[in-house]
Amino acid sequence: MLTGVGGPEQLVVQEVPDPVPGDGEAVVDVRAAGINFFDVLVRLGMYPQMPELPAVPGNEVAGELDGERVIGFLRTSGGGYAERAVVERRWLFPLPAKASFAEGAAFSMAFLTAWIPLSEIVRIAFGARVLVTAAAGAVGTAAIQLVKVLNGTPIAAVGSEEKLELPRELGAVEAVTYDAIAELEQVDVVFDLVGGDVFARSLSLLRPLGTAIAVGYAGGLWQDVSPTWLVGRNIGVHGFYLGRLVGRDPERVRRAAADVLRLWEGGAVRPIVGAELPFEQAGDAHRLIEERKTTGKVVLVP
Repeated sequence: MLTGVGGPEQLVVQEVPDPVPGDGEAVVDVRAAGINFFDVLVRLGMYPQMPELPAVPGNEVAGELDGERVIGFLRTSGGGYAERAVVERRWLFPLPAKASFAEGAAFSMAFLTAWIPLSEIVRIAFGARVLVTAAAGAVGTAAIQLVKVLNGTPIAAVGSEEKLELPRELGAVEAVTYDAIAELEQVDVVFDLVGGDVFARSLSLLRPLGTAIAVGYAGGLWQDVSPTWLVGRNIGVHGFYLGRLVGRDPERVRRAAADVLRLWEGGAVRPIVGAELPFEQAGDAHRLIEERKTTGKVVLVP
């Protein structure tokens, strides 16, 4: 339970009534719950659409329903950091047979956030160079793999030298820290999860007719980009916000979920779990993310 805005100590274990499903909903026995960076922003009081507190955080789970292993995407309702969670049936998907529950909880947000913009906003030509920032995180590791699926050439940028190896293992042909971004050759696409100065410096790498996709702002809000500057360089900037898209075009998101699930089932991609902690250590899990001390997805387990 998130009791209020503040530090990790605001996340406490509490007994709450069993959730009651409404029409079109089901109660999943949670075996793993994914933590996203926006959960940290909510706890800090920095998320644009703050929930009413106290509340149970968590928007993606993996667990069991009527004897079946499932993935549950809770959209914006929350409730995932719990032993049982209510999920709309249309946002339940089968967990691949060989996958762990932790991998299931690491899948939905990361792969949908990467797949939809990389497959629908930009056209990745064969061999196109795609720079992925925060490339060792949950969304970044998904993006590196999906760029390969789309026959592009993934280039990784990360916050520290300790994080260089993971994107290389996943297929990045080059990997640099943020202070070395300027040394890279030009790219066709920037997929940015950092914002701030990193996003601004990445724009200068774009070739003519290249596109930058602004997704996250873990490193600070984006600087304003003048249309005059974009026109002069013949480049474009797109924004992507999965939560808003789910509300405005849910069927598009459901189709995308089916697409990436097929890729996972076929062995083309896999979610990366960086750490598994018990629910009682949710505060420690948030601290790992906030202090940039983990790679892949941090997952809570009962």
